[in-house]
Amino acid sequence: MKLSNATLDQLPEGIARPSYDRATLTPGILHIGLGNFHRAHQAWYLHRLMQAGQAQDWAILGAGVRAYDEAQRVKLAEQDYLTTLIELDPQGTQAEVVGSMIGYVPIADDHAPLIAAMSDPAIRIVSLTVTEGGYYLDPATKKFDPTHADIRHDAGLSNAPRTAFGAIIAALRNRRDAGHGPFTCQSCDNLPGNGRLLREVVVSLARLSDPELADWIDIECSFPNSMVDCIVPATGPREVQLARDLGIEDAAPVTHENFRQWVLEDDFCAGRPAWEDVGATFTDRVHDYEAMKLRILNGGHQVIAAPAEVLGLTTIAETMAHPQIRALFRKVALEEIGPHVHDVPGMTPAQYVDLIDRRFSNPAILDTVRRVAFDGSSRHTGAVLPVIRDAIAAGTPLDGLALSQALWCRMCEGTREDGTTVEPNDPFWAQLQAAASAARTRPAAWLDLRQFYGDLGDDPRFAGAFDRWLRALWADGVEPTLAAYTG
Repeated sequence: MKLSNATLDQLPEGIARPSYDRATLTPGILHIGLGNFHRAHQAWYLHRLMQAGQAQDWAILGAGVRAYDEAQRVKLAEQDYLTTLIELDPQGTQAEVVGSMIGYVPIADDHAPLIAAMSDPAIRIVSLTVTEGGYYLDPATKKFDPTHADIRHDAGLSNAPRTAFGAIIAALRNRRDAGHGPFTCQSCDNLPGNGRLLREVVVSLARLSDPELADWIDIECSFPNSMVDCIVPATGPREVQLARDLGIEDAAPVTHENFRQWVLEDDFCAGRPAWEDVGATFTDRVHDYEAMKLRILNGGHQVIAAPAEVLGLTTIAETMAHPQIRALFRKVALEEIGPHVHDVPGMTPAQYVDLIDRRFSNPAILDTVRRVAFDGSSRHTGAVLPVIRDAIAAGTPLDGLALSQALWCRMCEGTREDGTTVEPNDPFWAQLQAAASAARTRPAAWLDLRQFYGDLGDDPRFAGAFDRWLRALWADGVEPTLAAYTG
């Protein structure tokens, strides 16, 4: 059955579907970067509220800022913006159709349709999932980088921006001038202090061209910090076939694990849906939840992805079935990351390590090593290197953390142990590969990548451990080196 509003009542028995009248929904949220994660996470929470008869005026408009987003817009428009969510659990598969999204803004080079949509006073939240690397931050300092070509363009030609942030600023200018008031800017990306960083990027970019507008945004808009969590693999032919096997013709279905978490600050300048009624957590301790997740889950992903890639493993579940890689994850997480993570209500760091171990090991989730290893230059600098800094400052163990960096370097050299090629998988791949090749004989060449490591290479304890592990990886191989660390 081809998915559409007209066929909802004809879907196979057992497929949950919207009980609300989608024709009566009106938009309140515009989401930029409408990939699988948003549809499995934020859109699902809103769908649950709508199923309970709430939030009918908070429906989602999708949006994108890159030409390739047009293909996704067309796919979703042809099925009335409905999405089939398929939960993958070792105990069995469940599916539901989510209908909280009701439109997708047309893609244009000057982003005029996007600016117009955000200028509408009905839109009270603009949310984003643009990946860790999409915030124009200096990799080493994680501060706003005003030198990027796209940022310079937007600072000088604000009526035809290239970036999502330039479009946000243009829309906020329109709203201020029309007396419509601000909207909440809500980051849903895996970044420490994601709301604070989003504020820095938007306000700093606005200040380059319009200081008065920058002040207005800084005072009137809100930028809540949040932590989002759900493992959502990429969609390919297998996922499309899964939906077909369930009796649904969906061009863009989404698979996901049987776990979700959303932790937010309650700081919304123009109102918000009652997400707490469907399981979201509102707290002033977002940072503690965020640090636990970023350091153990996201950092753990980076710890295991590099050795898996070098050994030619394909999925994260397959990676966790490798006894030495699983031992690496548990030892690093428990002994070297855990001491720098605080308890949160109902969860200690050790309990969280066990939870992540189970989630990573779920054989029903075919999350690929390549997806997890993508953009390591952002993910290592966001999730792993801050823990190394904490370990240096506290004098706590960092041997396994140094090994994780040696493994990343070994992966970026571009060959697996079986001689096959690791295809480019990072925006800075050429630079990383050159440094990794040089580090084969002079390990310090990797730590000389100051735009990522800053002064970490100056610390003798970390640099010495890195040097020792990288030489071992090239001399002995991945498995013997992991065995040397894990015992």
